[in-house]
Amino acid sequence: MPDPITLVSRTLFVRPDLRVLVVRWHTEADVDVVKAEYWQMLEVAAAHDLSDWLLDVRRRNQAPAELSAWVNQVFYPKAVAHMAPQRLRLAVLSSPYMMQQYVSDPGHQREVAYALDPARPFDIALFEDEGKAMSWLRPAEEL
Repeated sequence: MPDPITLVSRTLFVRPDLRVLVVRWHTEADVDVVKAEYWQMLEVAAAHDLSDWLLDVRRRNQAPAELSAWVNQVFYPKAVAHMAPQRLRLAVLSSPYMMQQYVSDPGHQREVAYALDPARPFDIALFEDEGKAMSWLRPAEEL
């Protein structure tokens, strides 16, 4: 298994054994840094042919709705095109605090509803339990 790749705000774990890219945020960073690191995530995922991602954002205290809008409108469409023909699948592991933000903040409500819409050319699901997130990414019949 390759060594972890430590970036400013997150660490990337390439898990070819699970066919998953695990991304764990460890600190907050400037929005421009965060955006640049999204592109680095995509490069690593593509290099290892991993279209299933576990995004662990439990350590984040905030996620501006504007960043979520950029991820939805700019990053995900490019990631989908880059990973094709594989379908991009993202399990987002969130803290109870962030889950509350997703339902109580109007900006987050809009962006989460957009991302979760089954009409999107990618699959995304929200979780508070890592085991459930991994089970969603790797259903038992595939193991």
